[in-house]
Amino acid sequence: MSYGPKECSGASLLAHAAVIASILALILGAMPLVFACIAPHGSIAIPEAKPTDRPTLAVATTEGMKELGRRFAAARPDVSIVLTPHNVHIEGAMAVIDAGAVAGDLGQWGSPIAMRVPVDRELATLVRDAIRAAGIPVVAVSYGANDPAASVAPMDWAVLIPAHFMGGRTDPQVPVVIVAPARDLPDDVHVRAGEAIARASTASTKRVALVASCDHGHGHDANGPYGFTPKSRQFDDAVIDLIKRDDVGGISRLGSAFARDAKADSYWQMLMLQGALGRGGWKGELLSYEAPTYFGMLCAAYTR
Repeated sequence: MSYGPKECSGASLLAHAAVIASILALILGAMPLVFACIAPHGSIAIPEAKPTDRPTLAVATTEGMKELGRRFAAARPDVSIVLTPHNVHIEGAMAVIDAGAVAGDLGQWGSPIAMRVPVDRELATLVRDAIRAAGIPVVAVSYGANDPAASVAPMDWAVLIPAHFMGGRTDPQVPVVIVAPARDLPDDVHVRAGEAIARASTASTKRVALVASCDHGHGHDANGPYGFTPKSRQFDDAVIDLIKRDDVGGISRLGSAFARDAKADSYWQMLMLQGALGRGGWKGELLSYEAPTYFGMLCAAYTR
């Protein structure tokens, strides 16, 4: 079999380049991302947080999250970077939590579930610096104690719920790095931020998992808090189609206007995922999708 230039497509060249880059990174002591996923953050994903009179609510999502947990564990990450839409919102800038730990609970949904997880401040600094080096406004944020290492920042539910299945209840726990997007920044800036996160992960020499914490269209139910819009289902269907076609690069083609009309809480984190995964070497798999209440919940795994 010939492997001459005439038989080597552009796609195959990119795939070979990705493999070579991974090998070189390993030789040099660096480690690229080892796992990535899109995970929902509705509390009903957790069995113990479901309404007592509806124990089977969102059962497909629960099973999808359990499978993400198994794959996360199999990848053996040292740290998890979580992209969340529900932490601090800073005008004109992204944010990276710089605290010794984060802690939170699901009390607002009537659940006693609570969690405290350490923050990998070393990787958090690398992520912040890489995003800043890409020319993107970003700030480090801590809370409470004036010494960030001693501070405990609030853990929002979009971090807690994925961590419940992925690293937050293991012994030892998997530390986190928390990154908040900025919806007032352009779409392409989020893609570039994802690229910077991948560079920082590779430079860290740690095994890094990337979790895009996403709930999708929030207008599936006229009786829900955001009312009904057909755009929610249309947006969710478009995301499902991209995942099934393994077209992570197509996320940015959806556009933020579509995402806003769909009342989606996912687009900006997925843009960062797109940038982090790049052009090749990753395989996406849809594990579950449902809209059991007013918002869409989707589990998808990405592996090399």
